[in-house]
Amino acid sequence: MNTFGIALRITTFGESHGEGIGCVIDGLPAGLKIDEAFIESMMKRRAPGLNRFSTQRKEADKVQILSGVFEGISTGTPICLWIANTSSKSSDYDNIKDIFRPGHADFTYFKKYGLRDYRGGGRSSARESAARVAAGAIAKLLLQEFNIQVRSGICSIGDVVGGEFDFEYAKNSEIYALDKQKEDAQKALIESAKNAHNSVGGVALIEASGLPVGLGEPLYHKLDGAIAEALMGLNAVKAVEIGDGILSSTQYGNEHNDEMDKKGFKTNHSGGILGGISNGNIVRVKAHFKPTPSIFLPQDTLDVNGKQQVCKIKGRHDPCVAVRGSVVAESMVALVIADMLLLHTTSQLSFLKKVYLSEL
Repeated sequence: MNTFGIALRITTFGESHGEGIGCVIDGLPAGLKIDEAFIESMMKRRAPGLNRFSTQRKEADKVQILSGVFEGISTGTPICLWIANTSSKSSDYDNIKDIFRPGHADFTYFKKYGLRDYRGGGRSSARESAARVAAGAIAKLLLQEFNIQVRSGICSIGDVVGGEFDFEYAKNSEIYALDKQKEDAQKALIESAKNAHNSVGGVALIEASGLPVGLGEPLYHKLDGAIAEALMGLNAVKAVEIGDGILSSTQYGNEHNDEMDKKGFKTNHSGGILGGISNGNIVRVKAHFKPTPSIFLPQDTLDVNGKQQVCKIKGRHDPCVAVRGSVVAESMVALVIADMLLLHTTSQLSFLKKVYLSEL
């Protein structure tokens, strides 16, 4: 499947070393101002080649709007976004065109389809995530109309775990670090892995604030379930936590329950979601990214004929995919919330009456 969302549907297309990648956004209401400068700012946060902590593949990632926008305003028809590939080096993959790279989707794609695009992983490449960030930027523009904010940053790299979460500080950090006291150690760990021709994993924290109570479609399209599905759909994400996450399994009921008073919830162990529905508190999510599988160390593997081979990878790769991945995770959470916002408009008869029976 290449489409996700119910009311707001996103279909992505393209491959890492093809002509380009893009997406079609269907279901966006007419009348939204499409701020192209804002879209560009989101793309720059995810863009490759920004500094020594990311892949040196240089891509402008200029988003071209092909349809669905007239004079800067959404028309209500499908919006098609196109991002050209300008810096692919397919020759870097010639030596592994018949070899399955450890940790990649090469083996499973080949077994499923009987063939694969070996150039950078084709459709399974993280390059596809640029289209999700472009779509996420438009979702964020919609959410801004309702004072809903989604932001992200890095809370840990490897075993260097941050204890403070400053999203304003993260905006200007080269690795989007949330804890300035841990940033240097986290940078050092990434550089150490890079110098050893290796990679390292990390954890991104995503927070959404300003949500109204009621977003989420129980039982089978819960807000937390949809967020988890969206984030687990990213290539390198191996675990998702909502609120206290795995810590919840070590707690007692009186520790985990969020008590209430007239001011609202006293705590937020639930991560802003109860019964799959937003409770008005901050939605807090962690996405755990595995180490980038493309490393420059010899690794045992098989080829398409089942023969033992040694995989030696060339090319340009992120030493820690979590850094740029945090922007993609933020975009996916924004898209899920935007979808839930649109779905919520039909949850009560009174909502529909406000639209159809109000005086024009």
